[in-house]
Amino acid sequence: MTVLNKAPYEQKATREAFGDEIAELGKENKNIMIVDADIGGSCKTTKFMNAVPKQHINVGIAEQNAAGLAAGLSTTGKIPFVSTYAVFGSLRMAEQIRQEVCYPNLNVKIACSHGGLTPANDGGSHQAIEDMGVYRTIPNMRVIMGADYHATRKLVKQASEIYGPVYLRFTRDKVPVIYDENEEFEIGKAKQLKAGSDVAIIANGDTVCLALEAAEILESKGVSVKLLDMHTIKPIDRESILECTEIGRIVTVEDHNILNGLGSAVSDVVAEEGNAKVRRIGVQDQFGESAPYEKLLEINGITVENIVNTAEGLL
Repeated sequence: MTVLNKAPYEQKATREAFGDEIAELGKENKNIMIVDADIGGSCKTTKFMNAVPKQHINVGIAEQNAAGLAAGLSTTGKIPFVSTYAVFGSLRMAEQIRQEVCYPNLNVKIACSHGGLTPANDGGSHQAIEDMGVYRTIPNMRVIMGADYHATRKLVKQASEIYGPVYLRFTRDKVPVIYDENEEFEIGKAKQLKAGSDVAIIANGDTVCLALEAAEILESKGVSVKLLDMHTIKPIDRESILECTEIGRIVTVEDHNILNGLGSAVSDVVAEEGNAKVRRIGVQDQFGESAPYEKLLEINGITVENIVNTAEGLL
């Protein structure tokens, strides 16, 4: 049974979870390495560097070089984590990750902070809204975004233990810590937060807390809600999605372009194997801008109010 914390929630950025977990993993496993792109302070790999300096390499502002170096390291038995911002880790390195990591199916992890709209005041150029979609289309790649600090730590650890390419996405800004620290997670298996029969809400990353609040409002109105944290969008948990199609009404929520992200992945399964109406909430195929995180969510309709209204509109 999923154990959730109660509001008011502690707030922590999931990039902090990566920094804390990878430092511990590096001390336990000497094959784990960090390949940094000169932004260790922002990506929270400084703790790793200080703990195990011989397992840390800074290539400078050269993400394509980082990808090639990580591929080479993996062929020697190392487990490299390339650490950078999501916009650079998904787009600037895309060719190298496809050709040098995914094509030969090497054991490289791409660990990226500043996912989605959470860079906020950094502006549209630094807000990665297409990154999970880019990597979702490349064979052999797994795509993961934890909802909070504890989920992210567990998923980073699992990523270090499985063989093959993994894309891990983290938030720049703080998000609510909704899970108990002892909660367990499995890559490729959704986490059910609520069981219901009227409408299903499927969210991931920093939108899970919004979906949870919306579900509670709907329940107060007598609407029975099934709520899933789909932390892995590739491989997607088809079984859990098909269980939602039995309800017939699904709302997806993500901090990502509604094209080719979580909503598209869910819609693929529904179109091929299920029978349900799907409504996608996310970035409306537009770039962000320099503004507070909450304002950017509001502009794109990624709000508790819109989740509630969209769910009610399906009933």
